[in-house]
Amino acid sequence: MEHNMVGWFEIPVEDMERARKFYEEVFDISISVHDLGGIIMGWFPGFQGKTGSSGSLVKHEMYIPSDTAGPLLYFSCKDLAVELAKVTNAGGSIIQQKKEIGGGHGFMALLTDTEGNRIALHSLK
Repeated sequence: MEHNMVGWFEIPVEDMERARKFYEEVFDISISVHDLGGIIMGWFPGFQGKTGSSGSLVKHEMYIPSDTAGPLLYFSCKDLAVELAKVTNAGGSIIQQKKEIGGGHGFMALLTDTEGNRIALHSLK
């Protein structure tokens, strides 16, 4: 295989505006919101030819936020302490403070977004 396994991700939300504001504030990005026939999507910025994957916030009855069920998404950061410091002011909560993974794999932290989703941050420093 010559590419990373993940090509796209979708994060369930109940309140698109609240979720959009949270992710924009924590990651200092802009999310564009689109109505695709009743499925409301907030697209994260995407950059062709760059490493990693882009994805979307999604509001629809079949998407249910959870802090325990489903996959855990890790957002890459230069130093996750920067983004982690913004979580509570943006309306989220910290589950696990910055912690060294070990074996030279960097650091991680766990948090809950404004919709109740558990997500993670990862950085090498």
